[in-house]
Amino acid sequence: MRLKDIEINPSTMRLEVDIMELKGSFAIVVCDGKAKVTPLPEYGETKIVTHQGKIKRVKWDEGEEF
Repeated sequence: MRLKDIEINPSTMRLEVDIMELKGSFAIVVCDGKAKVTPLPEYGETKIVTHQGKIKRVKWDEGEEF
């Protein structure tokens, strides 16, 4: 699974991310008090699909230059 949970501190509702731990480009998605992180592909696109103001799914379309 590409989406990985990120812990949100329940007492402060703050999100801390160690950007030195995550390599390359990535996206953080937050919805309903939950946060997830996903790496972005080197070649391709990542679509975040929403429905009624909530995140429904994340889709990846990857390719490679020839």
